[in-house]
This record gives sequence, structure tokens and C-alpha cells, in this order.
Amino acid sequence: MELSNVGSLHGPGQGEVCPNLLRVAVLMAVLLCPASWVHAGASVDPTRDYLLWYRNYDSPAIHALVKLALRKTPEYGSYRLVRSQELSQGRVLRELSRNQSRLVDIANVATSQEREAFLTAVPIPIDGGLLGFRVCVVRPENLPLFTNIRTLEDLEGSNIRIGQGTHWPDTEVLRANNIKVVTHTRYEILFSMLRNDRFECFARGASEVLYDLEVEADPNLVIEPDILLAYAMPSYLFVAQEDRQTAHRLQLGMERAILDGSFGEFLKTYYGRAVKELNLPRRRVLVLENPYLSEDSGNVGRRTLETLRRRLDLLSR
Repeated sequence: MELSNVGSLHGPGQGEVCPNLLRVAVLMAVLLCPASWVHAGASVDPTRDYLLWYRNYDSPAIHALVKLALRKTPEYGSYRLVRSQELSQGRVLRELSRNQSRLVDIANVATSQEREAFLTAVPIPIDGGLLGFRVCVVRPENLPLFTNIRTLEDLEGSNIRIGQGTHWPDTEVLRANNIKVVTHTRYEILFSMLRNDRFECFARGASEVLYDLEVEADPNLVIEPDILLAYAMPSYLFVAQEDRQTAHRLQLGMERAILDGSFGEFLKTYYGRAVKELNLPRRRVLVLENPYLSEDSGNVGRRTLETLRRRLDLLSR
């Protein structure tokens, strides 16, 4: 997979539609779902409150996808989607691991082998794999630092430091690729650290960065225009390990959305703009290895990278 030297990411697929491009990776992941998730006679609450992690609730895309999955599964009963307390990502994962927590029910985070071991993942990449494609949020005066970064080796040998969350799987991926990383437990604090020159690049997923900057509304933060960091990093919905009913409802809803085309429409609506405005098809791609995925998610992630050209081309139309 020789993507690190790719300058232009345009490819074939002129007659295809977005759901078909994702079908192989997505349905492969669906087939990996334990059969025990699907069971007859499961009790259904008349109305259930689902507490969605506040950062996901506040994200228009993730909020819309969770509602789409719940709406596609009326046989599970009526629902209300509720914003959780403002918890750090590390706290959210600890709460979900307790199984009985009522602080949060659903969280969308990047996957890792460790997370899949103590939580239940819905193994469908919620954004078509865009979370593993990262761009740099920078201060304008630091843009010249990136001019000569054309390979992963150039980045390793530079003085560029990348800001990331302490508990994010991306942090260890970057370190495994010999990149300098500065961390903090709170996502919001990382923007202040960038402003205060604690690091030069806040690496944000292509699927989230435009929303981030709209919220920050800071003209002194810009997106570096030429570099795309790419690594296998599927982003899943996670629930508590014993909450099989919620896991199956979300997965069944997403499967139905894939098959009826509404998942493809979701991707186009919420991520097509990012692909265009970030000019992803024409960026210099630096491919990083991710040694922390389970075998199943590694297969999904590799397929995501392999189909990068065609998906970016379609989403940019």
C-alpha cells in the first residue's frame, strides 16, 4: 500500500454511489458482530433515555447518526437521546466499563484493541474512516514550518510537536511512528495550549476539524493546507460490555441505513463539505502504522486506506 508518495488521490468509480464504496469494509465489520448480540425475546423498554457523551451529542454529525440508527429500529421502542454530563474521554470509558453507570450509555471514539476488550463496539466506521485522516490546526505564523514536510521521515526529523488528548489512541499511534506528542486530558484545553505555543500542530480528524473551528471562532487558528496524516483508525460507537441490547439496536439501525442508502446520504451531508473544503484529494499523504488495533479492526482500517482514493473522489463531488 504505497500511499505515502501519492500526490493526487483521484481515482475511478465515476458510476458508483457512496454506500457501495463503503460496503466491503462496512459489511465485513458487520459480519464480525458476535451472534449473541442478536437474540429473540429481548425485553423492550416502552421509552428509554440514551445518554450520549456530550461531545458526540454536540457534534451535528454524530448526533444525527445515532438518531438515524435509533429511528431505523422502532421495534426496540421509543427513545429519547439525552446529553451526558461534560466528562473527559478517559472518564467516559471508565464509566462505560462499569456496566452499571448512568452517566453515559453511548460514546463515539476511535477504536483500539484495549477498548474492544472491555467495551462493546458497534464495528461500523461511523464516518467512513475519515477520523484516521488528520490535518493540522496551526497558528498562521507557524505555517512555514510545514512547507518542506513531504514524507513521514521529514516529520520525524522536524521540531514539529503534535497536540493530542492523553487518552486518545492517536497519541500512541503518533509516538509509535516517532512523532513528538504533547498531551492533555481535556480536549478544550488543547486549543489553549496551541495558542500558547506548547505545540505546533493540533491534529484533528478530517470529519471533525471544521466543526471544531466553527466552535472556537478564532481567526488566529488556521488549517495547514497541504499535509494529510493517514492511519488505520476506525471510529465506532461504543456501549458498556453487557449492554447488548443497545449495541444490537445501533448496529441493526446502521445496517438498515447502509442498505437503504440513508447512510450514504448521511456521509455526503456531513462529510462531503469537509472533503471539499480541506482539499483532501490533493494533499500530500503521510501514512503512519497503527500497531494497536485488533485483528478485525485492523482489517477494516486497512480496507479504509485502500479505498481512500475513490471515497474522497466521490465525497468531493
